[in-house]
Amino acid sequence: MTATTTGIQAIGLVMVPTNDQDRSIEFYERIGFEKRTDTPFGGGYRWIEVYPPTGSTGLALAPPRQGEDVQPKELGVSITTTDADATHRELRSLGVDVDEQVMRMGDPVPPMFWFRDPEGHSLMVVEQG
Repeated sequence: MTATTTGIQAIGLVMVPTNDQDRSIEFYERIGFEKRTDTPFGGGYRWIEVYPPTGSTGLALAPPRQGEDVQPKELGVSITTTDADATHRELRSLGVDVDEQVMRMGDPVPPMFWFRDPEGHSLMVVEQG
């Protein structure tokens, strides 16, 4: 690994704001993530982390900052799959809000599509061989 003067090493978690942590846990577990952390902290808050079955970067399903509302946004998160068509079909069969079809832009861009979580946040699924 290359040493940096800042000490930065990896992306550990992506913060995903949610109004309903239990609903978000159910959604992410339904699509194949596993809950690895669910612990109380602060004045009645919960710290929740979900991860895909492989890889080391997860999602922190966090309540919004005090006084703020959760606004749906494109999270800038790319999730990988070996078969975009099969993953698209499976998510659709689970009732997930997915794009109508898998995008195909031609080489060197791989097949990909967007889906939305219960808060309306958009995440991308990208096929990687």
